[in-house]
Amino acid sequence: MACQPCFTQPSFRSFWAVACAWILCCGRRSLTRIIQSGDLAQFKHFCSFHRFFSQARWNLDDLGRCVFQLLLPFCGPDLIGAVDDTLARKSGRHIWGAAMHHDPLRSTKVRPVFSFGHSWVVLSLQLSFPFAPHKVWAVPILVRLYRKQKAKRAAGRHGKLEPKLTGHATAQQYRTRPELALEMIRMLADWVPQRKLRILGDSEYAGGSISRHLPANVELISRMVMDAALFEPVPTKPARLGRPRKRGKRLANPAKMANNASWRWTKTTLRLYGRKVKVWYKSLDALWYSSAGQRLLRVVVVRDPGGRRRDDCFFSTDLTMHPTEILTTFSWRWPLEVCFRDVKQLLGFEDPQNRVSAATQRTAPFVFYVYDLVLLWFAQSGHGLHKQPLLQRAWYLRKATVSFEDMLRSLRHASWQERIFSDPALDAGTRKLLKPFVEWAKVIA
Repeated sequence: MACQPCFTQPSFRSFWAVACAWILCCGRRSLTRIIQSGDLAQFKHFCSFHRFFSQARWNLDDLGRCVFQLLLPFCGPDLIGAVDDTLARKSGRHIWGAAMHHDPLRSTKVRPVFSFGHSWVVLSLQLSFPFAPHKVWAVPILVRLYRKQKAKRAAGRHGKLEPKLTGHATAQQYRTRPELALEMIRMLADWVPQRKLRILGDSEYAGGSISRHLPANVELISRMVMDAALFEPVPTKPARLGRPRKRGKRLANPAKMANNASWRWTKTTLRLYGRKVKVWYKSLDALWYSSAGQRLLRVVVVRDPGGRRRDDCFFSTDLTMHPTEILTTFSWRWPLEVCFRDVKQLLGFEDPQNRVSAATQRTAPFVFYVYDLVLLWFAQSGHGLHKQPLLQRAWYLRKATVSFEDMLRSLRHASWQERIFSDPALDAGTRKLLKPFVEWAKVIA
């Protein structure tokens, strides 16, 4: 009911019906399949659910803010967010907004691969829930569709020219992925102007389009290229004729810092990505003028003493953070990748085939909010309903925490139990017969 202010009364009924059917559906999640699996045609005409995505009056950002308010009780004093993009592969010429994008899962260092589909930029909130205090979850709250710039005609079959696919952005509409990310960061910062917000991003989101335009209450932690040109701050000398200096003396880049034998490594052990690892690091404060301009950064160069990983470099705009804190905090970015996997494999993120602008820009983000609702249900009440939510597997003995698949299975099980056993007409014998079937359905869900 907390999301009801985001919708009109008819739209809220459609939202609640589609969300419940989306959770209970176990097959391909096209909208027609959702309507069929949830038997929603008895609730409303099936066209109403198509119009909910293509024509109804509701705003994705309002829904994201509502989810954000529900998450605040689980957050610490400083908020941590992560931004990244993911590819939703599609098929069909008339899918609105789809284009060829780099596919990181299929690409190799030698051969890049491109796939047809949608590229979504996602801003999530990183937090831990009381039922699993040592595990970090990424909860998406804002989503944007990246659209390639429109070209009039392109080479088609047999060398003929054919019109480009629908939904490409004009020169005035076009925005890069970092620009879309900055728009969402500013929106989130405006929601909580009195609290500090730390944003985690990969190297694509480390450039000047974000780092030079951060709001006052936002700090950025990201990855730096090993050949970055670093400089000392501007020296405090008396003014002289000519343009004042914008940067100081040139420093060694991160690669040379790592290979400098006269600069000793600091050795420590940190908990990164769920395990304790040995880390060597070097740190300094410097300007990365081509990216962050005259803003001073804390730069951390990292080496794996085992030699299994290549040297890497990270930076933070927050100079109060210790180098080990920067490395530990940046590792919180990974749960967003886990979220992308879960919504694709378990919630059918890539299944809808929309051909209308509004429906395309609403349906896929809607899946992220269904993911959020499942997490919130389990955090607030679901973990107490099932003492052992994990599906026991004889070959998987080291699993210690609950996964999203376990949460989804527990929610389906609770829904089936309530729907089947809440009927007062069932006698004790029938209930006893039905109970093993519900448990069996939980295993195959």
